[in-house]
Amino acid sequence: MVHKSLNREPVREVDRYFVAMLKQLGIEKGKPFAPDARQKEILMDALLVGEAMAKANDHSKRLAKAHYRDGSHWEFATTSNWDSRAEFYQQLDGSAAWFYEAVTNDESMHGQETGWGQVYMAAYKDADGNWLDGAKNYTLHVPANPPAEVFWSMTLYDVSTRAIIQNTLKKADQSSRQKLQMNSDGSVDLYFGPRAPAGKESNWVQTMPDKAWFPYFRLYSPTQPFLDQSWVLPDIEKIDE
Repeated sequence: MVHKSLNREPVREVDRYFVAMLKQLGIEKGKPFAPDARQKEILMDALLVGEAMAKANDHSKRLAKAHYRDGSHWEFATTSNWDSRAEFYQQLDGSAAWFYEAVTNDESMHGQETGWGQVYMAAYKDADGNWLDGAKNYTLHVPANPPAEVFWSMTLYDVSTRAIIQNTLKKADQSSRQKLQMNSDGSVDLYFGPRAPAGKESNWVQTMPDKAWFPYFRLYSPTQPFLDQSWVLPDIEKIDE
């Protein structure tokens, strides 16, 4: 695919050093892609190393813009500016983290900074700091009066594909647009795992035992309690069985 793109597109002046790096891998403009044994080995190793680097950069971020609040395992998923530009450089790690698991970036997707549009929050670990596991059961307590003028949603994604999870119920999310069981104070308890807790099926998203997952908690048109953190989203809790 890279070879096809290189031969289809013009080479910009700013890309000439990168094109030189591709040449060493047998990817060269105007020539067929026929890597020798050494180049094939390098490319296959790079598949594994590159995937591991991308996953670590994304799921264990060390980016200031990802920080939600101290002690929380939630973080902001959109960690680079909408155009990836800082004053003197492109925001490489933030862009790589976001585009590893998603597509498109826009100013409206940075509601935590703009105070409008959408907020994208992600979590990869539970309250104990353990990676989310499709074989285990979890709960998320959504406090009363979620600070979203339009609606909020909780959607689960497959770590391997970064697409929505595939389960037997063909349902990957819960949101304020659905008929959820509410607590007496207006809060909501959501559940995630291979088995639904008795009587809580309407608030449950099925996970698959052989699949790791991560969620996005989205707020559409965030309101002041989110911005000033007078409303706080708790961590996802593992349910002891």
